[in-house]
Amino acid sequence: MAIGAWVPVMGGPVVGILLGLGLGRLLGARVDTLRPGLAFTSKKVLQAAVVLLGLGLSLGQVLTVGAHSLPVMVGTIAVALGGTALLGRRLGVDQETRTLIGVGTAICGASAIATTSAVIGASGTAISLAVTTIFVFNVLAAILFPALGHLMGMSQDAFGLWAGTAINDTSSVVAAATVFGAAATSYAVVVKLSRTLMLIPISVWLSVRTHRTQERARQQAAADAAATSTAEAPAAGRRGLPWRKLIPGFLVLFLLAAAANSVGLVPEAAHAPVKWLTVLLTTMAMTAIGMLTPVASVREAGWRPLALGGALWVAVALTSLALQALTGTL
Repeated sequence: MAIGAWVPVMGGPVVGILLGLGLGRLLGARVDTLRPGLAFTSKKVLQAAVVLLGLGLSLGQVLTVGAHSLPVMVGTIAVALGGTALLGRRLGVDQETRTLIGVGTAICGASAIATTSAVIGASGTAISLAVTTIFVFNVLAAILFPALGHLMGMSQDAFGLWAGTAINDTSSVVAAATVFGAAATSYAVVVKLSRTLMLIPISVWLSVRTHRTQERARQQAAADAAATSTAEAPAAGRRGLPWRKLIPGFLVLFLLAAAANSVGLVPEAAHAPVKWLTVLLTTMAMTAIGMLTPVASVREAGWRPLALGGALWVAVALTSLALQALTGTL
């Protein structure tokens, strides 16, 4: 947390997962003695962080941004998610990793990766790869965007919209926009927070998709077992989806937290400490995930996750500029 505060473009969660990877490798087999606590932190503490994240979201922020910025926001998200599906398969990136990189690029970096990984039950290796990939392009964006914005002669609002829709983590959005100007910073933060709201429908959709996939796998396993069984057994019937379990409990609490903040039930004075606690819990979970992640698996993934993240980052940045030009906001 201290290093993350000192270097905001990295943030506590990114530092945590990197230190966790190093510490896990240093401890070697001794990590097994810590496994119960690390497993609890990487799952339950992460879910608690997701719930607290909801307290910082407000549906009213979309209205603050204004309808003229929504086409750019929605268009960049569509490009990121669509590009993930197409390019991720071509590059041979596994589904978990490409989902996390896609949502991290489309929505809000590490926060989106934390939420999505909790929803789909992603492996530590996939989370480590996604967080590391997003971090690389966050740093590049914070360095390059202000210079490119001045080179293109962008206005404060236009740059704020570009940074808010094309840079991943909020810390990097603020870092880039602050260099460009105060007005750009204010606009970029509002756009970024509104973009974060898209976590709600995407999380629900991913939860439904994950349960459907698991149900099909169970049905296939039952059918295979019945086909290979020598004893006569009744055919496996199609079971309905467990609708009451489609949305995990922590995700329900996340939605309720966002709704409570949207109607003004969360005091303004509580936002800062809740945000700090959210970052703390996310950092704890990311550190635990890093310690549990086999470094060899990350190394074996090679250049493909970075190539996917880089391609999506460029596509989203160009799409944001193109949509601004089309809608007259550039």
